[in-house]
Amino acid sequence: MTEKEALQAALAGEHAAMYGVGVAGGKLSGARFAQATATFGVHRKRRDQLADLLADDGETPVAAEPAYDLPQPVTSTASAVALVLLIERRLSAVYADLVEAAEKEPVRTLAIQALIATSRAELSWGGTPQAFPGQG
Repeated sequence: MTEKEALQAALAGEHAAMYGVGVAGGKLSGARFAQATATFGVHRKRRDQLADLLADDGETPVAAEPAYDLPQPVTSTASAVALVLLIERRLSAVYADLVEAAEKEPVRTLAIQALIATSRAELSWGGTPQAFPGQG
């Protein structure tokens, strides 16, 4: 995968994440709703950073889809939390790919920061720590 392909994949992932977190937020309240709102803002900021990196390189950033198929119905607090956790897990994998493909320092820096952030977000949404491939 090239750096540009990995950037486009990460951008597509952020578009999907914003959609999914928005849906999940509709089933949350209190502290979890506030957490989902903050999470949405993080994904929006990262989406904009990725789009800027692509545009600065003369690429047309991939557009968001009008809607996304969710991997599971979101009907309760538990299913909403599970969806956000799944989103963060999937984005961790996407950012690991971007770290690997990154050629330019700004791309690598963003990819590493995003990989760390999505890994931490997994924990905050109830995930358990997992070693990266090659780690004991």
